[in-house]
Amino acid sequence: MKGVAAIKIVLIILLVLLCAGLAVRQAILEKGLRRAARRMREQMANETTARLALPCPSAGAEELLSCLNQLLELRQEERALYRRKEQELRRQIANVSHDLRTPLTSILGYLQLLEGEGLPLEKRAEYLAVIEGRARTLQTFIAAFYDLSRIEGGELPLEREKVDLSRALSDQLAAAYEQIEAAGLAVEVDIAPGLPPVWADSGAVTRIFSNLLTNALRHGEDTLSVRLYREGGVILSAFSNRAEGLTAEDAAHVFERFYTADKMRTGQSTGLGLAIVKALAERMGHTVAARWEDGVFTIEVRWSV
Repeated sequence: MKGVAAIKIVLIILLVLLCAGLAVRQAILEKGLRRAARRMREQMANETTARLALPCPSAGAEELLSCLNQLLELRQEERALYRRKEQELRRQIANVSHDLRTPLTSILGYLQLLEGEGLPLEKRAEYLAVIEGRARTLQTFIAAFYDLSRIEGGELPLEREKVDLSRALSDQLAAAYEQIEAAGLAVEVDIAPGLPPVWADSGAVTRIFSNLLTNALRHGEDTLSVRLYREGGVILSAFSNRAEGLTAEDAAHVFERFYTADKMRTGQSTGLGLAIVKALAERMGHTVAARWEDGVFTIEVRWSV
C-alpha cells in the first residue's frame, strides 16, 4: 500500500510540474503574442517591414505569424503602389494643367492686344491667326486626352477584322506627303511584298500609323525610315529616324501619357500621341516597343498574324 501511495505522490508531483510547465509556456506564448501584436501595430503605424517572431513558438503560432507577415508585406506593397500612383497622378495633373494653361495664356494675351486702339489691320489679322492656331492646339489636346481615356477605359469600340497593313501604311504615307516635304525629311520606305493581313480595327491601325508619322515628322532629323516586314509569327512595322535630342531614357518612357522630351513643355508636344499608339495596339492584342541607339530612335509595332 505504501508503494502505491508513493507512486501516486510521484505522479501527482509530475502532473503538477507538467501543469506548471504548460502554464509557464502558455504565459510565455501569450506574452510573445502580445509583443507581436504590439510590434504589428507599430509597424502598421510606421510603415516598417520587420518580420514578427515569437520567443517560444509552436506550430500553430508559427503558421499564424507566417500569415500575418505575408499580410504585412502585402500591405506594404499596396501602400508603396498607392504612393507611386498618387505621385504619378499628381505629375499628370500638373502636366495637364500646364498643357492647358500654355495655349490659354497665349490666347488671352493676344485678345488683350486686339483691344488696343489704332491697331493696324495687318496686325489684327496676324493676332487672330495666332489665336486660331492656339485654339486648335487646345482642341487637339483635349480631343487626344478624351480619346486616350476612352481607349484605356475600354469605352472606345474596336471591331477586329482582317486588315492589310501594307495598304494602310501606304495610304498614310501618301496622305502625309506634303507634311514630309515641309519637314524636309528624306523618306526610305521598305514594305515587304505578300504580307498576310492581321486581325485589327482598321480605324485604330490608321490612327497608329498616323500618330507614328506625326511623331517622326515632329522630332525626326535627316532621314525617316519606314519598314514593314515579317519576322517569324509577327509582322513588324518600324519607324526610325535620327533624333539627337532624345536619349535612351526618353525611349524607355515615350509611351507614358503626357511624357514629352520637351522638358520645358512649350506646347510643341503633349506626349499623348504615342500613349494612344500603345493603348490601341494593346487593346487589339499587339505590342509596341521603342529604343534609341547611336542617335537613332525607333518605334516598332509587333502585329500578331
